[in-house]
Amino acid sequence: MSSLRGFLQAMFPPKNQLLTALPSDGRDHLTPFLEAVNLSFGQILYEPNQAIEYAYFPITAVIAHLNLLEGGREVESAVIGNEGMIGIPLILGTESIPMRSIVQIAGTALRIPATTLQAELNMNRSLHTLLLRYVQTLMNQIAQNLTCTHLHATQERCCYLLLLLQDRVGNPELSLTLDLLSRMVGVRRDRIGEIVTTLERAGLIHHQRGRITILDRAGLESAACDCYQILRSQFDRTFEE
Repeated sequence: MSSLRGFLQAMFPPKNQLLTALPSDGRDHLTPFLEAVNLSFGQILYEPNQAIEYAYFPITAVIAHLNLLEGGREVESAVIGNEGMIGIPLILGTESIPMRSIVQIAGTALRIPATTLQAELNMNRSLHTLLLRYVQTLMNQIAQNLTCTHLHATQERCCYLLLLLQDRVGNPELSLTLDLLSRMVGVRRDRIGEIVTTLERAGLIHHQRGRITILDRAGLESAACDCYQILRSQFDRTFEE
């Protein structure tokens, strides 16, 4: 228990932006119910239409929501890191999600039992209001990703995704294989390999086995489509209101 308390003290003000945005009294009331956990790569947090046991507030972990299609295909609809939470249906009064939620980048998170969060939402108005605003920004992200997939070049989308991942991890070094990046962007691995080589030659990133390091963030922002700045502005407004 002492080690958990020490971890939580180190996290508060927490590195999860949603929890940081809470008024101090609301955050202090929530803290005793939060449990620090390590999430491993490939760990499945939710399966479609199964009851949600915990909500997660990522700190360094990154989780993806995947829509499962016929034939075993998966389509990524959203990527969530320290800017958000996993367990949106609990905010909306339901107890399951129609997607698979899987850890894309291993790391830490704080979790809270679903029943506890639902009780807190009924008592803590500031928490409920903040999480509802987050739901809106997440819906915007899903819509923006759909637009991006249909309108923008693959290299622009790859830069956009790398920027999102850095924001969500809080570190320019990303534990990211080309296979995973190709699945996240939705193109063949060889195409991603070509793009990574181009970006590396331009001095924007450095790639080594299982890791991509962002070297020139400003340059990467210039190379990305405008979806990144649109989403960033939306998330900034969520935490400023």
